[in-house]
Amino acid sequence: MFGALDSLPWVPLAPASTPIESLDRLRAALGGGPRLMVKRDDVIGFAFGGNKVRKLRFVAAAAMADGADTLITSGGIQSNHARVTAATAARLGLHCILVVNGSPPDRPTANALLDRLLGAELRFVASREERLPAMEAAAAALRRLGRHPYIIPVGASTPLGAVAFVAAVREMLAQIDPPDVIVHASSSGGTQAGLVAGCALAGLSTRVIGVSADEPAQSLASQVREIVSGLPDLLGLGRHCLAAPAIDIDDGFVGEGYGVPTPESRAAIELTARTEAIFLDPTYTAKAMAAMMTYVRRGDFTDSQTLLFWHTGGQVALFA
Repeated sequence: MFGALDSLPWVPLAPASTPIESLDRLRAALGGGPRLMVKRDDVIGFAFGGNKVRKLRFVAAAAMADGADTLITSGGIQSNHARVTAATAARLGLHCILVVNGSPPDRPTANALLDRLLGAELRFVASREERLPAMEAAAAALRRLGRHPYIIPVGASTPLGAVAFVAAVREMLAQIDPPDVIVHASSSGGTQAGLVAGCALAGLSTRVIGVSADEPAQSLASQVREIVSGLPDLLGLGRHCLAAPAIDIDDGFVGEGYGVPTPESRAAIELTARTEAIFLDPTYTAKAMAAMMTYVRRGDFTDSQTLLFWHTGGQVALFA
């Protein structure tokens, strides 16, 4: 069913499974409706958790096999991916360079503070467009010194990173019956690609809704589709196995832009904390939860259906 998944090397950064819990108090606060559940990747016990830990398990193994002595990646100042990459490098005894767009903060907080505590070398650029050239320049300079850098794209959103969520679907199926819908935050596309591919390979009818944190639906769907297209070769499967999967993106909750809270996302943070003692982050999961709450209140799904909210972490950003 999942091809060569078990033959792919991975680094055991944390226990491989996370719990699934019912959101009964939240459901009651929303006036009933479908059964609500949550997959708690926010409680992964490494580097404050989140979906990036799953991805780095596989990507770090590839870096080690390549003989890497330095991990290079990029993101925003409060990047969750940058934080987990820095932590992975520290755990494995590697150097880490983070190319960050924005100005150096006078007083680092949240993820930016953790990056420094983990010993990462931060290099600041003015814009997102400058990140890739800066990473490539850093890698080239290290190679001239005889070093062995390994560049990890933003969000580790590659087929290898997405494999982590193919594995996560299998993990989910060992815990609960297939949900009717999975709702999660989607940005660089790797998490959604893995969830879509995992559900397709398992023969599920589960609808995977990625709630965009920044990109227009058409652009993000294209990214997800491209990552999915690289999975059959990686898993030793025929390309027909993942031909033309449905990519469902909701970009109606972005608001004024990436990292900018909306009234709905603020309300989602408060209601989820006060009903379930679960913390969301303002950039990703709060907007995804705001979407799920809207679906429930609108009656988009029936009382007999199950919605699974995949909590991708990021709650460190609450301390920014």
